[in-house]
Amino acid sequence: MRGLRASFAYAFAGLRYAWKSQRNFRLECYAGAMALGLSLWLGVGVVEVLLLILVVLSLELLNTALEAVVDLSSPTYHPLAKAAKDTAAAAVLVSSVLSATIGAVLLLPALRQRLGL
Repeated sequence: MRGLRASFAYAFAGLRYAWKSQRNFRLECYAGAMALGLSLWLGVGVVEVLLLILVVLSLELLNTALEAVVDLSSPTYHPLAKAAKDTAAAAVLVSSVLSATIGAVLLLPALRQRLGL
């Protein structure tokens, strides 16, 4: 049981690190909370929105971890280190844009109906 407890402690330490050090992670959390709140208010797509949040936040956490490892292994500029960091950031960008698009497709019709537009 001690090992399991330690695993959770390490995971929560990672979340704390990301929350404190990564502005984009905080913004994505806020955007996810707003999307989840909107889906609950509209009564549509809650599971789908949760999955979108999962994808974006998980990729952001992986991006943060990859950046830390690259910075540790290559403290001076190297083109491959830059490529690794840029590509990981691109994965977050692609997932964010596609998640926002999917979220709009899921939520906008219900929002328009709710607002009488």
